Amino acid sequence: MTTETDAVRMTDAAVAHLREREADHLAQFDEFLRIPSVSADPARNADVQRAAEWIVAELERLGIEQATIHPTSAHPIITAEWLHAGPDAPTVLVYCHYDVQPSDPDDEWVRPPFEPRFEDERVYARGAGDDKGQLFMHLKAAEAWMTTAGRLPLNLRFFFEGDEEVGSGPIETFIDEHADLLRADVCVVSDSDTFDDHGTPGIGYGLRGIAYWEVRVSGPAHDVHSGQYGGGVDNPANVLARMLASLTDADGRVTVPGFYDRVRDLTAEERAAYATLPFDEAEWRAETGVPAAMDGERGYTLQERLSARPTFDINGIWGGYSGAGAKTIIPAWAAAKISTRLVPDQDFREIEQSMKAHLESIAPPTVTASVQIIHGGAPAITPLDHPGIPPVARALEAGFGTAPLFQRSGGSVPVVAALDAQLGLKTLMVGFANPSGNFHAPNEWMSLRNIRDGMASIVHLWAELGAMKADDLRA
Repeated sequence: MTTETDAVRMTDAAVAHLREREADHLAQFDEFLRIPSVSADPARNADVQRAAEWIVAELERLGIEQATIHPTSAHPIITAEWLHAGPDAPTVLVYCHYDVQPSDPDDEWVRPPFEPRFEDERVYARGAGDDKGQLFMHLKAAEAWMTTAGRLPLNLRFFFEGDEEVGSGPIETFIDEHADLLRADVCVVSDSDTFDDHGTPGIGYGLRGIAYWEVRVSGPAHDVHSGQYGGGVDNPANVLARMLASLTDADGRVTVPGFYDRVRDLTAEERAAYATLPFDEAEWRAETGVPAAMDGERGYTLQERLSARPTFDINGIWGGYSGAGAKTIIPAWAAAKISTRLVPDQDFREIEQSMKAHLESIAPPTVTASVQIIHGGAPAITPLDHPGIPPVARALEAGFGTAPLFQRSGGSVPVVAALDAQLGLKTLMVGFANPSGNFHAPNEWMSLRNIRDGMASIVHLWAELGAMKADDLRA
C-alpha cells in the first residue's frame, strides 16, 4: 500500500528526473519537431505517418502497452495504455494531436520552420506549442514515472490524432468503432495555453466550436479584358467581396438568418468572473501588433468577445492577377476560405448548412457560386464543479508555483465535444503553450519554462488523480 509519504517521495523523484534529463529531452524534442507533419498538405502524408511511428516507438520504449497506429479515412490515430494501477484507481484518457499547421509564409520565419531554434529560453518551430510540444511533455512525464517508480500512479490511456488541424474528420467514427480503447473516468486534453506568458497557468473550462467553408464565385469562361468587357461582365472578385462584406454588420454580428438562435448567453456569474481576470489591453495590442481592438458586438467586453461569443473571419481570399505591375482583366473566378467560431449551444452542422444556403442565395444571376463545407466541430463546456478540477489546480500550482486562473478558450478542439456526446466523457483542459506563441503563424514558439513547469505539473497531476478513487472522479 502506497502511503502519502511514499507518494510525495515518488512524485519528487519523478520531477527530479525531468530536471536531470532536460538536455536529453530537448534533443529528443528537436528530433520530433523536425518531422513536418502538416496534415493539410497531401505531399506531407508520409511525414504525418512518420510522426505517428515516432510516437509509437517512444511509447513502446517507455513500457506503455498496446501502442497502435490505426489507419483512418485520413491520417492515423494512435492509442496506447498502461492499466496496472488496479481496478479502483482512476483511468485517465490523455488526448493531444501530432499534426501541425502549414508553415507558410515561409519567408517570414527567422529560420526554416522544421529546423528548431533554441534561444532566449524559447524553442521556435512549427508545432512547438500546438501541439507536438504538449504531446511530448506527456510522453516525458510518463517516462519520469516509469523510470523512477517503475509504474504509473493511475491507469492511463493515450489518444493522439493526426487530423486536428484539418477538422478531426475521422474522430467521431473512430470513437464509435473503438470505444473500448477510450473508456476512462475523465479525459485530460493538452491543446491550449497558460493564462499568460508570465508563469500563470490556466484551467480551461470552455471551447468554441468551428465551421469552415470554401466559397468560389465563377463568371466568364476565362479571364477577359477589363476594357472590352468591363461594365457588361460581372467581375467575380467584385461579387465575392460584396457577398463576404454582407455576412457581418457594422458591429461584427453575423447576418446569416438563424445564426444566433441557439447561442447560450453568458450568465451574470460568468460575466462577473470575466471581469475579475487580469487583462492588460495595451499589452494585448502590443502582442498582436494592432493599433486598436475592433469594436465588435455591442454590450460585450473585449475579453468576452475573445472566447465567449461567436465570430466570423475570412481566412484567405484569392483570384485574378497578383503579380508584378498591372494586368487589366476581369478574372474568371475568385475564391475565399471562411470560418466561424461557435459557442454553446450552436450546432455546427446547422450553421454549415445555413451558411452554404445563404451564400448561394445571395449570389446574383450574373455568376455561379459554389460553397464547399470543409470541416466543423462542436463547442464544449466542462462544469467548474467537476471533481477533477481541484486536483488539476493543485498540480498546476505545484508545477508553476502560482495558482491557476480559469478561462474559456477562443479556439476549438473537436474531440472534446465528441467524447462527451458519444461516451459521456468529461474533459479537463490543461494547456501549457504560451498565449502569444504564434500558433498558426510564422515563428511559432514555446518557452522552456512552460515546458519544464508543464512537465512537472503533469507528474503532479498523475499523483493527485492517482490518490483518488475511480468512482470519486466520475462527474
